[in-house]
Amino acid sequence: MDTENRLTRLFGIRYPLVQAGMIWCSGWELASAVSNAGGLGIIGAGSMYPDVLRDHIRKCKAATDRPFAVNVPMLYPSIEEHMATIVEEDVPIVFTSAGNPAAWTGRLKDKGRTVVHVVSSVKFARKAEQAGVDAVVAEGFEAGGHNGREETTTLVLVPMVRDAVQVPVIAAGGIADGRAMLAAMCLGADGVQVGSRFVCSVESSAHQAFKDRVVAAGEGETTLTLKELAPVRLLHNPFFQQVREAYARGAGTEDLKALLGRARAKRGMFEGDLVEGELEIGQVSGAIVDVLPAAAIVERIMREFNEARDRLCQASSVRSS
Repeated sequence: MDTENRLTRLFGIRYPLVQAGMIWCSGWELASAVSNAGGLGIIGAGSMYPDVLRDHIRKCKAATDRPFAVNVPMLYPSIEEHMATIVEEDVPIVFTSAGNPAAWTGRLKDKGRTVVHVVSSVKFARKAEQAGVDAVVAEGFEAGGHNGREETTTLVLVPMVRDAVQVPVIAAGGIADGRAMLAAMCLGADGVQVGSRFVCSVESSAHQAFKDRVVAAGEGETTLTLKELAPVRLLHNPFFQQVREAYARGAGTEDLKALLGRARAKRGMFEGDLVEGELEIGQVSGAIVDVLPAAAIVERIMREFNEARDRLCQASSVRSS
């Protein structure tokens, strides 16, 4: 199948498939593996010190000659250093999230970078386009990690964003196989961003205990919570139960901050503490049943995409005959 479209041309990649830049899970090993397989790999900078990010960028360059990106949450305290590193190391594509796209888009574009911003609403998609981004990621309520407060599902959000902006739209949230990829593109997306499925890849920097817990997760084992701080979708575990009990007691913002403390996500996802750690993952975790090499995941998704598209075309042909 010819998968070339304006998104693949924008990024210089084979497939309109982007790996999400997830904290503690997406280092240079995963980013380079996805890029080598034909997608767009992303280094998640939100969990990295500036010198660590530079090291990951250099290792990614050594491992692939294909385009890759860096994701930078705009709430990150060392964002100035991160952006300087990205420019100095000549990273071609930057994904920004969790903040105002106007703050950095112009400066990055002036340096010749392709800029993509993650949004969870039509309002912010329009703001991102006005700021000059090259594309937006429309991330629905199903997504893992930090999420939008609107709780708009991917099925609803993608067509609304598609109708609101002219730039390419990348669908995210609840996409882990080729059927969901096809559905998102039928809704108007130019491509998809996949996160949770790549957490359970061999190259993911997530702890093996976390990967195994995601594989074991069943339907309905995640909840979006902590909206007073920053909305995050968590896999149910003893720490999540503590959060639930705090809400039942009427805990305020300061109480929730104290309960969350520091480095909860690192403890859970990177160090494998399944009891006291914060386990960020999407709703689609209930459908993930194995840990595979990233290239095998890309290959499977594209095969499923082609098969689903062929079935849809055949069904349409039967109905029209």
